[in-house]
Amino acid sequence: MVVLEEYCRNWRLIPSVSKTVSSVFHLHNASAQRELNILLNGQRLRHDPYPVYLGVTLDRSLTYRDHLTKVAGKVKTRNNLLGKLAGSSWGANAHTLRSAALALSFSAAEYCAPVWARSSHTNLVDTQLNTTMRTISGTIRSTPLPWLPVLSNIAPPDIRREAATAVLAAKVQATPQLPLYADLFDHPRTRLESRRPMWMKMPDEDFNLNAQWREKWLNAIVPNKQLVSDPTTPLPGFNLPRRKWSMLNRYRSGHGICAETEHKWGLRDSPNCECGQVQSMLHIVEHCPLTKLNGGLECLNTACNEAVAWLGKRRIR
Repeated sequence: MVVLEEYCRNWRLIPSVSKTVSSVFHLHNASAQRELNILLNGQRLRHDPYPVYLGVTLDRSLTYRDHLTKVAGKVKTRNNLLGKLAGSSWGANAHTLRSAALALSFSAAEYCAPVWARSSHTNLVDTQLNTTMRTISGTIRSTPLPWLPVLSNIAPPDIRREAATAVLAAKVQATPQLPLYADLFDHPRTRLESRRPMWMKMPDEDFNLNAQWREKWLNAIVPNKQLVSDPTTPLPGFNLPRRKWSMLNRYRSGHGICAETEHKWGLRDSPNCECGQVQSMLHIVEHCPLTKLNGGLECLNTACNEAVAWLGKRRIR
């Protein structure tokens, strides 16, 4: 601290003691409660085990759990605002909700993502982003997760973080004079397998977000997967009114409120339709003699005039 005080004195700087904290970064659990006794201009600096630097909350072992907990809470609050724009049968169309979600929820969720993208606690944020995409698509909670990015036309959160990391790595590699260059490309030996710094698995120089998304969709196991050949392309019906858009996506994903699901939830005594067969979402659109659509699910997925008219006759719950 003597060196720091001398530096500040030479450059006519007056550091704020009340805004300056001391912290310790290590992996020694026995010293988890250790505090430093550091004086600055004769005053003891306050010890903070979770200091905030440029909006990122750090912790002793750099797990970023506290930071991601805060981010998840912030995204949840913004999701509540997004929810005011849309219900299951009313509200803004998908284009408007998508733009609002990217500006409100995703912007907060992805701040400094390359720093914490390899944390074991990213699921805290991803859970809230899944809620964001459910709001855009109008789907219910049981909808398989791989469907949410496809219906919302937003790449999966983990792939978006990897893309952000690739952009940062490319900028640093092109500027060797940056201090960060040595950290990424001339880094020290990794001592513990549990640590996963950015340099352990750097993204490829030719990282392609859409290609990674297509591969992830190809490997996903979800119902009605054959309806989508390219997950990166917006699905038909993005401009439909909210009620029809929500209903369309529930038929696409195979998860909606029908007799089968209500029976599973204990809300009905029987899973059968009025025609006597088990009433699933697929049954309603393809097999039921009372409700089926000519052309079935494939026709419905195109959101053609006939399909939109058919959706207008259905009831959403």
